Amino acid sequence: MRVNRIIIYPKDIQRITGKSERHGRILIKKIKDHFNKEDHQLVTVDEFCLYTGIKIEQVSTYLSL
Repeated sequence: MRVNRIIIYPKDIQRITGKSERHGRILIKKIKDHFNKEDHQLVTVDEFCLYTGIKIEQVSTYLSL
């Protein structure tokens, strides 16, 4: 199953984890650091899944439009 988009945002992470949107921003920063991305670069759903170990199938239910 594929998601309808490729970019993940703090609000998405909030829905997935049940934590605050601020936690989502912090996690995105950690993912960018892990993948050596610059501040202006976006985090993909695949990168989020690789970093967190959550399966794409589970994440896709929260990102379906």
